[in-house]
Amino acid sequence: MRDNLVIGRKPVHEALRAERKLERLWLAEGTAKGKLDDILTLARQNGVMWQMVPRKRLDQLAEGENHQGIIAEASQFVYAEMEEIFARAAKRDEEPFFLILDGIEDPHNLGSMIRTADAAGVHGVIIPKRRAAHVTAVVAKTSAGAVEHVPVVRVTNLNRTADELKERGVWLIASDAQAPQRLEDIDYRMPVAMVIGNEGRGISRLLKEKCDQTVRLTMKGKVSSLNASVAGALLMYEVLRSREHGRG
Repeated sequence: MRDNLVIGRKPVHEALRAERKLERLWLAEGTAKGKLDDILTLARQNGVMWQMVPRKRLDQLAEGENHQGIIAEASQFVYAEMEEIFARAAKRDEEPFFLILDGIEDPHNLGSMIRTADAAGVHGVIIPKRRAAHVTAVVAKTSAGAVEHVPVVRVTNLNRTADELKERGVWLIASDAQAPQRLEDIDYRMPVAMVIGNEGRGISRLLKEKCDQTVRLTMKGKVSSLNASVAGALLMYEVLRSREHGRG
């Protein structure tokens, strides 16, 4: 699937709201235009043309993803720079709150975490350039358009990035099933980056050693681990809870 496609009503709507450059929209023949009024209005305002095409054409482009009768061809996704996510926190008058994803390979997990990051007030998501999912049409669709609103920084070396963040006063907190501290034992009202590891391997040894704290999720069931995006959601919302209501 081409990475510059935006698939589905919500992702296309959010891309238009964020004024991302869209080359064109394709609408499936037979799609009720009344359901797309908001999208077509934004398209007109942004000077984006659309055309009706056979639904089979969209099926081919979407490669199994649910396109809901609409696909946009966009410019390539533009990754943010580190300074942008620090500036975003400063503009909101908030302590930095970042998410570091160490080798998340499943694009659906990446998309889900970006969606949660938007909801939880994360200022930026940091991913590595190699051996990890990058922002694709599938990621954008799974994020329900949140990729248009949460800056994603793509770095060459997560270990060097960790050092840079620590030098700038950001505390790195890693999830570890064997950690002595529970997730809720820490006050997250300081500058913080939550680190989530690969779906199978977890966080790399060097990166974990650079983390200032490790925390564990309380697990009472018989299954010893959670899906990466679910664990990430719990981590992010604990930071949000701590910041809004204090540690206790």
